[in-house]
Amino acid sequence: MALPVEEWRRIAARRWAALEPALRERLAAAPLGEALRVGCGLFGPEDAALRRLCGRVRTGKEPAAARFYREEGNRRFGSCRYRDAARLYSQAAAHEPPRSPEVALCFANRSAALFHLGYFEVCLEDIARAESHGYPDRLLPKVLLRKAECLLRLGRLQDATDTLTAVENKMTVDGIMTSPIHLTLLKKLNQLKIEIHEGRGCPEPSREAHVDIQRESEIWEENGSISGASSSLSLNFNTERGRHLVASQDILPGQNLLKEKAFVSVLCPGEGDSFLLQDSSETVWDTQVTNADLYCHHCLKQLLASVPCCGCSYAKYCSQNCADVAWEQYHRTECPLGALLLILGVFCHVALRTVLLAGFSEVSRLVEWSHDDSNKDLCSAETGDKLPSEALDTRAGTKGIPGCNDNGQYQSSYQAVFNLLPHVEKHSSEHKFLCMLSIVAMCKKLQETGLEAAVLNRGSSTMGSEQKTYGKTSDELSPELMIIAEAMLRHVLQLQCNAQAVTVMQELESGDGAVVNKKPVRLATAFFPVLSLLNHSCSPNISVSFSGTVATVRASQPIPSGQEIFHCYGPHRCRMRVAERQQLLSQYFFECRCQACLDELESDVESVSMRNSFCCPSCQASMQGEEMLCCSNKACALSVSRERLSRRLLDLQQQMEKALELLRDSKADEAIRVLLKCQMDARNFLSPEHLLMGELEDHLAQIYATLGKWQEAARHLERSIQLVEMHHGPSSVEMGHELFKLAQILFNGFAVSEALSTIQRAEEILSVHCGPQSTQIQELQEMKTCLLELPRSILQRT
Repeated sequence: MALPVEEWRRIAARRWAALEPALRERLAAAPLGEALRVGCGLFGPEDAALRRLCGRVRTGKEPAAARFYREEGNRRFGSCRYRDAARLYSQAAAHEPPRSPEVALCFANRSAALFHLGYFEVCLEDIARAESHGYPDRLLPKVLLRKAECLLRLGRLQDATDTLTAVENKMTVDGIMTSPIHLTLLKKLNQLKIEIHEGRGCPEPSREAHVDIQRESEIWEENGSISGASSSLSLNFNTERGRHLVASQDILPGQNLLKEKAFVSVLCPGEGDSFLLQDSSETVWDTQVTNADLYCHHCLKQLLASVPCCGCSYAKYCSQNCADVAWEQYHRTECPLGALLLILGVFCHVALRTVLLAGFSEVSRLVEWSHDDSNKDLCSAETGDKLPSEALDTRAGTKGIPGCNDNGQYQSSYQAVFNLLPHVEKHSSEHKFLCMLSIVAMCKKLQETGLEAAVLNRGSSTMGSEQKTYGKTSDELSPELMIIAEAMLRHVLQLQCNAQAVTVMQELESGDGAVVNKKPVRLATAFFPVLSLLNHSCSPNISVSFSGTVATVRASQPIPSGQEIFHCYGPHRCRMRVAERQQLLSQYFFECRCQACLDELESDVESVSMRNSFCCPSCQASMQGEEMLCCSNKACALSVSRERLSRRLLDLQQQMEKALELLRDSKADEAIRVLLKCQMDARNFLSPEHLLMGELEDHLAQIYATLGKWQEAARHLERSIQLVEMHHGPSSVEMGHELFKLAQILFNGFAVSEALSTIQRAEEILSVHCGPQSTQIQELQEMKTCLLELPRSILQRT
């Protein structure tokens, strides 16, 4: 949720409407600093409403919530749903106070779930956490036996022997050897001793937590002027296109062009206000899984056994190191503001974290620099204003281009972030007022709670300690906070055009895991200053992939020397017609004149619209028109409103979701019946090439794969692939993901020759878009190796 919650937006809108017209005009025309000074005087009545909203967001430690999640985890564990149990134990641990027996119990319970999932190394880490947090002495033998069994599974026989000796000594010292529990433990201990004596090393491989990372760095020559960029790129600047990257030599498909770590990133908590806001009288805790439960709040790696923040229940990390680094760099300030940051939205959160990472000294320097009129000329040039010819000489190289340092280098730095365009004059006055009021509210809270010193880098808080309140209640912010506020307001306005969505292919949890089904999800919002140099095209020539907080840009097609490097900001020519794309792109304050748009406008052919169009419910001919659709078959001439068919499409999508829920509940046969009925209904009013027809085939393939009916699964997925190729092209990343799924199905169905040819096609596509070291490429190569190692007689038969 980029913007504040809807209730706060309504409050700001009412406040704006109540202002005197003269004051609205003054705020609309005022520079950022002046607008904030006026806003500080206006902020007051909204404070109580904002406090009420924050009271409805739970980010603190709640023992009752911990008990709820632990009991829910126990129920899932008892039903052998170990992955669900592990996540619920993580949520319980997040609500328990640090270094307490209760949080130790959560870690111990989670270690049991991880053991059953085969994550032995991570299980050992959780056992160590349980011990360090004061796990009850009387329960220790059971956990130590689990530790010994993990060590045995990992082949660490001596460590396993030492652990068993410690368990035996512990049980002897306790002197209680006759209770049923202790007798069970003794039996287990003796069994493990026999296994060690017989030298059973590792009967099953230990699973590693799945994270989509690059295993090796690709060799390339880095650019001397643009940090993280290939030497095959150059930075150009002109008044028409602003800053942009151009190929300085011929570039091949799949070539690595840029690898950049985000200057700042903030995890997106979830979609919709209902996820955040609860009625103050409610005490119901939700077991819904969100990004906050699945990914590290610092490095964005996938979580398996999270380390909770010591001060709040919201932030979770993949390791103690990430927790410590986050606390030192920014979370010591953000932790007490958790509810407020969730209310004000991700853009405000990114703005705060940006200035915390930059440090007050650098923020102050650049804010002061921006007040100098002589430095506004270059920035004006990028917005289309005329620039004096002497202000910029591109023949001198990159020196003087906005964002470059004194040596002419464009680095992934705060200076580069600060110089991204905020488009102050193009945002609506009401939107700027909302952003200003939100920033004032945040700075007032920083001042009130005594966090100003931490923001100004003048002191530090102890991790997990109670925050002292040194409150200032003045209507005015201190001069230092005013500087911070101006920088944050600038960053919030920048984000509308410069925010980069960090996306991942997230596994869908359904079926038996034989075929991994994934969907793209927005994971975080980030500033990538170098990536932001790329201009938009509805038909881009690059692909962007993410590994944690690192973005990698690769050429998706041949790029000749001199051609500009284009990114797609969202609306792609394969997904929507030109009018829809232009409407969506208006948020970036430009009219797209890319070649794809120009070609479609000139030809007046809207192939995407035709492929995603409705057909006549009576004769299945195509429907034409805008609000009222008419059958193109003159003999039929049926008319129906677009709204009516759109409602029918929405009902169909809801039925498809119901089928997937049935699959998650292990009711595959019912799910198939629902989807087949959906397919019959869809044929009555959707064109045969509609993307939803492909989604139906994809879902049917998924269910048949769950049932082990590999031929049926492959047949349905091949139909889906035909539609994906029609919409996205034979070399698209979407095509690569579909072929990856087909390769898994053919591999599991033992269709060796078909599997090998599909693996080769998937490899060719995904290596271009994701790189040769990506997780999917590695899995494809493992499948290929396994198939090629089969006896020749089997290969010949298949």
